[in-house]
Amino acid sequence: MINKKLPKGFIPVMLTPFNADKTIDFEGLAHLTDMYIQAGATGLFANCLSSEMYELTNKERLQLVETVVNTTNGRVPIVATGTLGGTIAEMADFSNQLYTKGIDAVIVINSVLVTNNESDAIFLARMHKFMKLTNNIPLGIYECPVPYKRLITKQILENLLPTGRLIYHKDTSLEIEKVKERIAIGRTYNFGLYDAYMVNAVASLQAGAMGLSCIQGNYFPELVVWLYNNFNNDTVLNKVIKVQQFFNENMDIMHACYPISAKYILQKRGINISLTTRRKVGVLTQEMKQDLDVLLTKYEALSIDILT
Repeated sequence: MINKKLPKGFIPVMLTPFNADKTIDFEGLAHLTDMYIQAGATGLFANCLSSEMYELTNKERLQLVETVVNTTNGRVPIVATGTLGGTIAEMADFSNQLYTKGIDAVIVINSVLVTNNESDAIFLARMHKFMKLTNNIPLGIYECPVPYKRLITKQILENLLPTGRLIYHKDTSLEIEKVKERIAIGRTYNFGLYDAYMVNAVASLQAGAMGLSCIQGNYFPELVVWLYNNFNNDTVLNKVIKVQQFFNENMDIMHACYPISAKYILQKRGINISLTTRRKVGVLTQEMKQDLDVLLTKYEALSIDILT
């Protein structure tokens, strides 16, 4: 039985900084890792969709994770994706290599294990085969929208949780009732649900979610940390409502042309990161930049009230 449990709080989905020639900027990655931790992150999710994991080679994925592990130096736990295509045996082999780099859990993209017309029974059969080939490594599931979005069911959780292997779930259901159901099923296990959908942030946390793993943390990590730390603090209820409303009202702009848009905001905030990406997400137009400038102004005004 796995005794490891991830901490409550904010586990950001990490960006990958690139040089102008699209090679990984490892020095920038180290600085970015420090930025997340200094902002109050209680863990890190490396080699995820925000990291442009599908555009990296296996060698680069391992180098990326190794850099994050070395920079973190034990300050916070790290999870990283291990299933990015190939046979179950090949994904298990890569996951085993990944775990030797010093991470705390390997994340499984559930929609990589099965096609969209294959059953949950097939998913479970492949998941158990993967688990057998990865020995006793702690695992998590990420309902990643790429290659396609597939939600896990109550029955899947009830099947997998008794193994003791499943300690992390990045929830993208967007439905608070599903979140509550999953939290209830996992309550007696070393299992943590981290919501990716900031519209439901306060509701999820109040329902017992372990924390948040959202792209908004790549714009304003301090604000996500503040919301987690204060979601149940009645003395600042009005501020909690303001922060939740800020995220709700600005969802669209933060999803547009992401992750380039997040890198643009970080640049404006003084982080040395280029706008270069490998993932094809469109062009950051002048109009989008103006919208992001307005977003940053709104954040700065809010932070005077909230963070000072």
